[in-house]
Amino acid sequence: MQKISNVLDNFSERTGKLCSWLVACMVLITCLVVVMRYGLSMGSVMLQDVVLYLHGALFLLCAAFALKRQSHVRVDVFYRDFSARKKALVDLIGNLVFLQPMCWLVLIYSWGYVKVSWRIWESSPDPLGLPFVYLQKSLLIALCLLLLIQSLSEIIKSYGEIRRG
Repeated sequence: MQKISNVLDNFSERTGKLCSWLVACMVLITCLVVVMRYGLSMGSVMLQDVVLYLHGALFLLCAAFALKRQSHVRVDVFYRDFSARKKALVDLIGNLVFLQPMCWLVLIYSWGYVKVSWRIWESSPDPLGLPFVYLQKSLLIALCLLLLIQSLSEIIKSYGEIRRG
């Protein structure tokens, strides 16, 4: 079971590191937009859309990476003082009762939404915007799948910690 967890963790780690480059791209494009707007008095809806797309992709594709690294915001008033076994139990319950069901619900309910977007090749309502709204909406599916994969790894690790403790 630990080998499965390691494979899943490695996948989330690689995905997160790859997607972290989106930050650099966002910064460079945002600088370009600012220079164009205030230095050259030119605007670009397309470049602004690119920044929005990258921002969305960053958060949706890196959520599992953050989960793997325990980087999500927590209110751990009690959790921080728990033993390793109690922490594992809280994590196990959280993954089984909250994260897994929520991911499945979002996956099921967003499937039709994404499917319609692909069917009509949905594009930006702005004539100068990017014509790839369907790709952006597809990131909802990717978010769910990546979180489900990493949640499975967290369940395996928590279960192993409970058994050891």
